[in-house]
Amino acid sequence: MDKQSQHTTTGHSTQSGSNITTGLSEVLAFPYRSYLYSYPHKTAYRELDPPLPLESLWEKENTDTYFLYMHIPFCAARCGFCNLFTLPDRRDDTHERYVDALERQAKQWAPITSRRPYSRFAIGGGTPTLLNEVQLNRLFDIAEHVMGLDPSQASISVETSPDTVTEAKLSIMKERSVDRVSMGIQSFIEAEASAIYRPQKPQEVERALEKLTRYDFPLLNLDLIYGLPGQTVESWLYSLERVLAYEPGEIFIYPLYTRENTIVKPDDILRQGPDIRMELYKAARETLKSKGYVQYSMRRFAKEQSSAKVLLPYSCQEEGMVGLGCGARSYTSEVHYASKYGVSYKATQSIIADYVATERYDVADYGIVLSREEQRRRFILKALLHREGLTLSDYHQRFGTDVMSDYVWLTELLTEGMAQLENDEGKQILRLTEEGLGYSDAIGDWLISAEVREQMEGFVFS
Repeated sequence: MDKQSQHTTTGHSTQSGSNITTGLSEVLAFPYRSYLYSYPHKTAYRELDPPLPLESLWEKENTDTYFLYMHIPFCAARCGFCNLFTLPDRRDDTHERYVDALERQAKQWAPITSRRPYSRFAIGGGTPTLLNEVQLNRLFDIAEHVMGLDPSQASISVETSPDTVTEAKLSIMKERSVDRVSMGIQSFIEAEASAIYRPQKPQEVERALEKLTRYDFPLLNLDLIYGLPGQTVESWLYSLERVLAYEPGEIFIYPLYTRENTIVKPDDILRQGPDIRMELYKAARETLKSKGYVQYSMRRFAKEQSSAKVLLPYSCQEEGMVGLGCGARSYTSEVHYASKYGVSYKATQSIIADYVATERYDVADYGIVLSREEQRRRFILKALLHREGLTLSDYHQRFGTDVMSDYVWLTELLTEGMAQLENDEGKQILRLTEEGLGYSDAIGDWLISAEVREQMEGFVFS
């Protein structure tokens, strides 16, 4: 569910090659000021004038493999914390028209992106399993028979929700070689779920989990949120223990974020009293470590996994994200593009209607062209905020310069105890410390360029 996003002003300077007037220590005083979901965030996207032909964008890519993503922008209901591109709509006919459009888009994109195989395939949303069995199966057919996905060589992930887990849909996913099923639970306490407008009963969650574990998917991922209204350390650890009882291979824990366009407002959280999110995070981190989980990022804890498939390689530092569907983002090395972004019901409904009515999908007309500066920042962010860390020689190989000279303020991470330089097989790696991982959101916000921040803050959510 690595999805929520919130961005606030932090006083970055506009000096070339530098970061900020705000010191790191000041930023760390507010660890949940922003959630860096992707860089640059979609709120920095604008009209591309003139539109860019997709064929010319993709022919320049030289990565070995691509990541295929399909976005299904439908949910049963919008949760109180959600500002994703999703629409509450259960109607089969709406879903069918949408999948028809997605297949039309895929047929136009396949000749353009077929130069490389896909190493990963994910269906997200929204709630993909809100689709009926016929439409869900069609998504896999489109991936394999139109886009050329080889399910024996690619990891395949699907998002679901407790209320949409059925035997029939699980059977389809099993037959289509799904490796990873991800389900957002958020809380096992009914009052906490209700406080974020999530119509979910604990019995329904347990029923879904029992079904999921019987199907024995190679990797089960479960999500929880901390900092919910009324949540205590005890209730938070109760939800975590209930998740651990099902022995998932991967657990994501998310701090609650709100913004003015979400149903739960920032003021609603402030009225709850002291902010205990860091206390809750640390309690969960220690519990998960004691159960044998390894921390890979601020949110992701997992056990070592093995796969029966011989998977094609794909690095988090690569681009090559082919995003099908309204709301999906696509990444090339120099251009990120997508459909327009909305949050309100009316805006989202209008954008989806335009997508369904479109006949040609062969240009990028909304997105952002990444300068060399933004490419470097993205490279740093994607490495540094994960356990693997930033290998200094990798940066030099890609950009031809020294990262610690290009961004001298990175040494503040060292002096503040948020990171350390380590030697690993003769390579120097800048890694966040355990303390630094806990402040990843603040550090990520601190690393955003002034130019991108200015664009993000100019976005009007409609």
